[in-house]
Amino acid sequence: MSGRPEPGAAGFVEPAYGVRSLGDVVPAVAAAVGTDGMTRSGLVLPEAASYVVFLVDGLGARLLARYAHAAPYLSSLLDVSEPGTAGVPSTTATSLTSLGTGLTPGGHGIVGFTSRIPGTDHLLNALQWSKDVDPHVWQPNPTAFQRLRGLGSSVTVVNKREFQGTGLTEAAQRGADYVGADRVGERIAAAVAASAEPRSLTYLYDGDLDWTGHRYGLASRQWLQQLSMIDAEAEQLRDALPRSVRLLVLADHGMIDSPAESRLDVDEHPESAALRDGLALLGGEARFRHLYCHRGAVADVAATWRQVLAEQATVLTREEAIGRGWFGQVSPSVLPRMGDVIVASRGDFAVISTANFPYEATLVGLHGSLTPDEMLIPLLVD
Repeated sequence: MSGRPEPGAAGFVEPAYGVRSLGDVVPAVAAAVGTDGMTRSGLVLPEAASYVVFLVDGLGARLLARYAHAAPYLSSLLDVSEPGTAGVPSTTATSLTSLGTGLTPGGHGIVGFTSRIPGTDHLLNALQWSKDVDPHVWQPNPTAFQRLRGLGSSVTVVNKREFQGTGLTEAAQRGADYVGADRVGERIAAAVAASAEPRSLTYLYDGDLDWTGHRYGLASRQWLQQLSMIDAEAEQLRDALPRSVRLLVLADHGMIDSPAESRLDVDEHPESAALRDGLALLGGEARFRHLYCHRGAVADVAATWRQVLAEQATVLTREEAIGRGWFGQVSPSVLPRMGDVIVASRGDFAVISTANFPYEATLVGLHGSLTPDEMLIPLLVD
């Protein structure tokens, strides 16, 4: 795949693994700062003494273009950049791990917001994690941060103090120096200091835009104000950095608003008994469900969900989804973490469960599927 990612069947954007996906960023930075030894990807970045990578959670490329008036600095960079894509599903835990490891979801194994812990009837919440799951076992591959550091580059993560040492941080970003910074001023100062090291990569994360979109929805006054604040933060960061250091602003996914009339509650729907029949466990998230089936029930579950959801979602067996390349190359240990049946929502549709995921049912903005608003991410270099 090359060039600008375009929607295909069902209005979906396929992940641009190996070309312009999140897993391609660290190798591209390595090449741009002159650190040899990492496998090259199709993503090419301008040469620089060092790079600061600023990830804004939830800042989809289409959202930035649609609400450009609220982000004049960042939107000014859109005309000279091509978007990249999130992986599948388009969700934070999966995307951050792809960035940090340089691997596809099928390689690093964090295949959703929630996914089955093999051999159990329990789900791993990849954001909250579980003390019973060792992140080094769940994601055993060396991270891209580790590999880059092993080649002589300095690698620093600047993030909130509460995220240091968490399961997701260990799975996705181990090997980097961690600087705890809870405020914008702290983050900018830490990034400027870390990026003074030659051939370095400094990674910053801001999750406030995503939280605001989930809570209030896109184009709400709260979301637009938060976007303006992010824009100011990015511009201040650029102004504080020397010109020899490049700033790359990107996102982990976009977002859509899903109104109540576009949602199916598997616990309240007239066909709820049929939707639950053969189902051992419901995982994933509202826009991208993993359905874990009882033995021998996969075909029936897939047929029922296709019939009930009709044109509202694409329903595939695990093998069909893998065959489409949604998860990239899948390691054998990752297979049982994936649903036997995959449900990817179209349009603004969502599958909720007030019994299993009550908090999720209260959210306005959602993500996880393969629509352009969710999949296309900015790759803005200044």
